[in-house]
Order: sequence, then C-alpha cells, then structure tokens
Amino acid sequence: MNMRLTMKMTYLLGILAGTLLALPGAAPAQDLAKEALSGFPTQTIRLEFSTPAKLRGLPNYGTLRQRYIGPRLRKLVDELGQLGIREEDISGLVLGWQPGSAEMGLYGFATGRFSAQAITESAAQRNMTPTPVAGKPAYCLEAGLAGTCVVVLQDSLGAFGSLTTLTSMLEAREGQIPSLSSDSRFPSLVAGANKDAPIWGVAVGPAVADWFRGWMPNQGNLKLDWGKVFADVNSLTYSVAAGDDVTLGLKMDCKSAESAASLRQVLEGLKLVQQMAWDSQNPGKPNPYRTMDVGLESSQVSLKLTTGYSELELASGAAGMVN
Repeated sequence: MNMRLTMKMTYLLGILAGTLLALPGAAPAQDLAKEALSGFPTQTIRLEFSTPAKLRGLPNYGTLRQRYIGPRLRKLVDELGQLGIREEDISGLVLGWQPGSAEMGLYGFATGRFSAQAITESAAQRNMTPTPVAGKPAYCLEAGLAGTCVVVLQDSLGAFGSLTTLTSMLEAREGQIPSLSSDSRFPSLVAGANKDAPIWGVAVGPAVADWFRGWMPNQGNLKLDWGKVFADVNSLTYSVAAGDDVTLGLKMDCKSAESAASLRQVLEGLKLVQQMAWDSQNPGKPNPYRTMDVGLESSQVSLKLTTGYSELELASGAAGMVN
C-alpha cells in the first residue's frame, strides 16, 4: 500500500500477493467503483480493485496463495471470520490508501454473501458490543483506534477500516463530508481503467512513487530518489490480467512531454538493471524483463510486461512475505 516489499520480490508477485483471495463469485466492477468514489474520503490517493473469482484458475493457485498472501490481509480475513464472514463468502474488494499509510493499511469495501442479521447474531455469540459509527453499528475486532472495524451497509455490502477511517467513509457516503468523487482526477482515472482485469488500480501524487518501490525492488547498487523520479507524474493506472500468461499493463500521465521523455529514459535504465538482476539470480532461465516494453506518446508513458507462470514462481522463489 507505504508499499515496501522484501528486496527480492518482483512486482508481479507483490501485487498478486496483495489480492490473491480464493473467492467464488464476482462483484461487478462498476458497483465497487461507485462505492469507492462515493465512500472514500478525499485524502485517499490510491485505489485497488480486485475480482478474486477471476484468479482462481491460476496454475498452482493454492500454493501461491498459501505462501504469498500478505500477513496483514490474512489477519483481516481471520478478523472477519470472528463475525462469521468466511473467506469464501467475499466476492469483491476495493482497497484505499491515504498518504503515509503502510502496506495493506486496509480500509475499503467488500461485497459477497453475508447479511447484517447473520453478523449481528455472530457478534452477539462472541459478546462483541457494537460501536455506533455514523448512525450504524460497527464491530471493532481489536481495541484501539487503529484496530479494524466492520459495518454492514446492506446485505452483501460491507465496509472496513480503523474506527477513524471508517467514520470518514460512512460520512462521505452519506454526503456529510466530501468524497473522492469530488476530486476530478479519480472519476476520470477509474472511467479509463481496464475493469475487465481481475486486478486494477489507480494512484496519484506520492502513491505513484510508493507503487514503484514495490515494482522495482532490486536495483543492485543503483540508488534512486523515487520521489524525484516520479515528481512530474500526475497519475498512474495499472492492471494485472491472468490467462495463459500474466500481464502487467500501466500508463502514467506526466506534466509535460519533456518530463515523460525523461521518465521513459529512467525506466529503460531500470529495465536493464532488472534484466541483469534476473540473470544473476536465475541463470539460464527465460528473462521476463527482456520482453518489457516502455512506450511514449506525448506526455504519457506506458509499460507492459508479460511473464509465464514458471517465471512468476521463479521470481518469488527467494522472496519473503509482503510486509
């Protein structure tokens, strides 16, 4: 989310690790997008959407999920289980980040097979007392303002986050404070995203640099000030598609054609560094970074990287868990 990954993990495993939930059923992307824009506070600088059902066909999915799902996301799943919401009951997720928030600070909306009555009964069995949040009963799964709280907005739709963030989300959703829809950047970015992909997201401002810290984790001896590298990038839109291969696609809108050309040069250099790092760590194996394409059109930089599942597993073989 910051988005620090262990130094040997490539971006593709990192982003899949954040969203690989074995969940049947699919939440319509437009519904979650609408909830995010109307319910996230204006401090939000990044959104990530996932339709986990589309990911269930991944080869060796169970092994990948067991090994690489982030501990913070696993903790959330365990916490939801306290309210009787099983992992297989959730069909869609949208997550949000605010400036300075850590990887998987986790606030957002979830859709799936659950009801307010069932959660109320499950909470009562565990002697959990509801906390009023913007006029709705919320169940806080651990003590303190930073603990995760959950509220069911209607059957099959819930919201989660810290007590402070959840309050802001519900107030925004009710129109009591401005929501993300009042920021002209996000409706436009969401409208132009590839919503058919099982994972897609948008980011603005400092969230762009944070995103890339996770994507380019191993630069050898190369030292970069990521904030400066992406200082002239207004926004980032990305998607991860899984079929016969796994394809990462992204586009970045820069402040000018000159800044876009400069950024492309930096990314071409990082491509070479990643190629060398891969060859050193995986000698004789197909190098996915050799197929990485960096494009330039006016003030927009694009990037596309396609890798096979065997390379995806190799990339993660020496990696640790997502922080």
